Amino acid sequence: MAKKKRIGILTSGGDCAGLNAVIRAVVHAATEKGWEVIGLEDGTAGLLDRPLRYRVLSKTMFDTTIMRLGGTILGTTNKGNPFQFPMGDGSMKDRSGEIIDGIQQLGLDAVIGIGGDGSMAILRKLAERGKFGLVCVPKTIDNDVGMTEMSVGFETALYVATEALDRLQPTAASHDRVMVLEVMGRDAGNIALSTGIAGGADVILIPEIPYDINKVAEKIIHVRDKEQRNFALCVVSEAVKTVEGGAKQMEFRGGEKRYGGIGYYIGEQIAEKTGFETRVTVLGHVQRGSAPIPSDRLVAAAFGVKAVELVAAGKFDRMVAWSNRQVIDVPIEEAIASYQQVDVKGPLVHTARMLGICLGD
Repeated sequence: MAKKKRIGILTSGGDCAGLNAVIRAVVHAATEKGWEVIGLEDGTAGLLDRPLRYRVLSKTMFDTTIMRLGGTILGTTNKGNPFQFPMGDGSMKDRSGEIIDGIQQLGLDAVIGIGGDGSMAILRKLAERGKFGLVCVPKTIDNDVGMTEMSVGFETALYVATEALDRLQPTAASHDRVMVLEVMGRDAGNIALSTGIAGGADVILIPEIPYDINKVAEKIIHVRDKEQRNFALCVVSEAVKTVEGGAKQMEFRGGEKRYGGIGYYIGEQIAEKTGFETRVTVLGHVQRGSAPIPSDRLVAAAFGVKAVELVAAGKFDRMVAWSNRQVIDVPIEEAIASYQQVDVKGPLVHTARMLGICLGD
């Protein structure tokens, strides 16, 4: 009697909407093939612990409620590179062998990893060293993974950010204010650009396009004086730099630094140069925590099914991707090597300019 195939699945990196929908699709598709699915808890962290932290996943656990949930029921981590794992004494240790040993203990025939470019790079290195089959599913609210038009989580983050701008507009008009919305995106301005266009922003600042704060001020003054409008909306990506060229960051416990604060900086600059009352909203992790909107659920389901099909075909070291309304697969190495920032000569930048939106240049 043939051995029953056993595959593992994990979520890694920052959370986003649609992760549970991917897991559900994998479980359903794999179960149809008679396989067993093992959910690895907290990404690779669950494989570092002894005893190993995992759970056997079945279709009965994954009714339609699961795909509506934000976050990930398996948990995730975006800390602790296993090849340079921080130890309690301040030293670094290569713990990759422990993860590989955990995969071997579980008897996994393959692993499906749901993550962004950083997570995929680590998983790929682990797969090469441990000689196990790996298929990856791209997920990131930043939509910056290369070779795919869409990553799980982006559409919902965009929806949340656009809804925030929709809510800011009436209060801006009621109080004659300039509203500045700071959104996530890491080093890519995809969320900011799409949100600004969809939400009718007057100004969009993204890290790919250097800005002149005086031109931003001129646009806002033009809105008031020439367009006879008593409010203005500005969307700023978190990685936009100050006038002096520095990044605005916040330091967290343990010394970790992350982007944050550029919205307040831009708001102060606008107020100083225009004299207009300005308010700032930093959307932050609200963009990550929503239930997935339908388009994210569809992409997640299609990606999950494709990942299982790749495992069945023995086609490893591949990432599923969305291209021209088709689900395809591409080499993981090529996907993570082609970081997907905003194309400054692309259709969305052109659209923004033709709509009269100021991009700061």
